[in-house]
Amino acid sequence: MEKSGKKVKAHIRYVNSMGKRLPGVTTIIGVLNKPLLVPWANNLGLQGINVRDYVNDKADIGTLVHEMMFCDLKGTEVDTSYYTGQQIDIAENSFKKYLKWKKEHTIEPILLEEGMVSEKFQFGGTIDNYCRIDGVPTLIDYKTCKALYSEHFIQVSAYRQPLREHGYKVKQCAILRVGRSEMEGFEYVPIPAKKLALCWKIFKHCLGIYNLKKQIK
Repeated sequence: MEKSGKKVKAHIRYVNSMGKRLPGVTTIIGVLNKPLLVPWANNLGLQGINVRDYVNDKADIGTLVHEMMFCDLKGTEVDTSYYTGQQIDIAENSFKKYLKWKKEHTIEPILLEEGMVSEKFQFGGTIDNYCRIDGVPTLIDYKTCKALYSEHFIQVSAYRQPLREHGYKVKQCAILRVGRSEMEGFEYVPIPAKKLALCWKIFKHCLGIYNLKKQIK
């Protein structure tokens, strides 16, 4: 069986039809202010926790959980040799939640970890999972976190655009949040059309601000 799984994946470069490099969705949304990050980081510091080490550890766990879910759908084996025993244990706990959810649905993968570009709006993004879920063409974005925030929904609204431009029907968009512990929980959240449309408007404003800021550097 083919093995898959690296602790650090190569950064995807998004390039348009003219060969010009384009910004990614996450980079563009970075123009939004995140006021909760400062007190959160300060609280970790007060506990004697190195913020960078903490973030890197959580990111590694998230990467492994993503890889476990992708490999499950691809029929490949995950290579966990890049991770610590504790990271593997936590990731397996999250993966079990995913498997329990999966048993309740019929999932037919079409695109997995697919980098795509919007030629109309000139940005790129990586699709976690575009599939038919219970027969419905669905864009699913995976998150390993304690809770969902507005930027998560904005991201998904942006990922939908290049799919549509490439001729894929998207009847539903959703976020699959897989907590890293029992307390962090698990949820599958279909995004209402009205909310998705509003988030897409916000993303276009972010894109405009991002492009304007580049002009004044």
